[in-house]
Amino acid sequence: MEQNIDFDKIDWALPPPEEEPERQYYFIGKCRRLVEEFEKKTGRAPTACIQTFGCQMNFRDSEKLSGILEQIGYQETDDERADFVLYNTCTVRENANKRVYGRLGYLNTLKKKNPDMIIALCGCMMQEKEVVERIKKSYRFVDIIFGTHNIFRLAELLCQRLEEKKMVVDVWEGTDRIVEELPVERKYPFKSGVNIMFGCNNFCSYCIVPYVRGRERSRRPEDILSEIRRLVADGVVEVMLLGQNVNSYGKNLENPITFAQLLSQVSQIDGLERIRFMTSHPKDLSDELIQAMARLSKVCHHLHLPVQSGSTRILKEMNRRYTKEQYLGLVEKIRKAIPDISLTTDIIVGFPGETEEDFLETMDIVEKVRYDSAFTFIYSKRTGTPAAQMADQVPEDVVKDRFDRLLKRIQEISAEVCGRDVHTVQKVLAEEPDDHLEGYLTGRMDNNTLVHFPGDVSLLGKIVDVYLEESKGFYYMGRMTASGS
Repeated sequence: MEQNIDFDKIDWALPPPEEEPERQYYFIGKCRRLVEEFEKKTGRAPTACIQTFGCQMNFRDSEKLSGILEQIGYQETDDERADFVLYNTCTVRENANKRVYGRLGYLNTLKKKNPDMIIALCGCMMQEKEVVERIKKSYRFVDIIFGTHNIFRLAELLCQRLEEKKMVVDVWEGTDRIVEELPVERKYPFKSGVNIMFGCNNFCSYCIVPYVRGRERSRRPEDILSEIRRLVADGVVEVMLLGQNVNSYGKNLENPITFAQLLSQVSQIDGLERIRFMTSHPKDLSDELIQAMARLSKVCHHLHLPVQSGSTRILKEMNRRYTKEQYLGLVEKIRKAIPDISLTTDIIVGFPGETEEDFLETMDIVEKVRYDSAFTFIYSKRTGTPAAQMADQVPEDVVKDRFDRLLKRIQEISAEVCGRDVHTVQKVLAEEPDDHLEGYLTGRMDNNTLVHFPGDVSLLGKIVDVYLEESKGFYYMGRMTASGS
């Protein structure tokens, strides 16, 4: 959440403050002066375009980057012909990197037409040394490069680029710093992500995240609660608590606290109506957390619990630190405590050494759990991870066949499971106008299922009662009841 700063009172004769976030507000103010010069010269405000790749954490980071740019004076646009273009990158899969390189080729053609255009790259991909070296060598038109640990320094880096007129590279290998209280431009005025921790300690053998996001760092609970209270005062009714593994939240704090205890404290905030969180690692999901989800009415009955594989042998190779039987036991425990829980998951097909028997174990766990939905991925050989060095990489045609079989069955089960609430009245948060039906809104139930229903835009941000008239497999068509109108 931003501070109220009077930029006219900043003494530019003094050096920038050493402390954060005061230092960044100094540079926001300095960039504002440069933007004013641009406006006098061109007769318009400069435009900025942010393209985000990757996970919820990246999208939350982009809201912060957007807030800083707006405070500086940029007008946001979706058009990459903007004066400032920023790619917030993902590097979980090699294809994500290739996509960014492809987009950079397009930006180069735009920059030739507009030499004053500024191009910036940040995020997970920039934490890889070989990527940065490649960009410095082959993509010299890029102006600013920074990583995941210092996104709060955008204004300072932009100021440096505008003043020095040369490429700025500022990538940190790691950090123990957490800098908040900077401007944030939320996509939705009524719901928001809230970072509760950063980094990951799990080192799954296929995953690059711990290497690019660093070790786990938890925010102090009082800072999280303070941020959420300010969000609620600003109209937010739903928060998503974010971390690579929220179940291990609080372990590294000076005064340790569990994630379940944090949920209890967040639930006590007046005006907040819904609490979501992601992502949960099965090995750390405690009985205490299950009971908290069952007990706390504001905590949504939706749990994203990545399984990755149904084969205990493959899970061991993945370094997931649980067995198929342990995962199924955990699901049974969750469903006993929270009968209406919506379970979603991630599954990787074609991990090195995966046999047909291993794959059938994955199919079996899908049959037994019956997920509401699943994100399915073909294994992507990720340079820099232990799995990339493993023998027995599965042939592409075999992986494709398994992926298609898995996806077909998941979709069949999802269509059955997601229709369980048809002909009931449910609480729905109206989120946005429907893309396809004029006069309709799209909202989300407590369990994360989408609902389309007739309604006026004045209802956006409100939780209303909707009668679910028809199940379409992955979403419902409904109408508001008298109490929800």
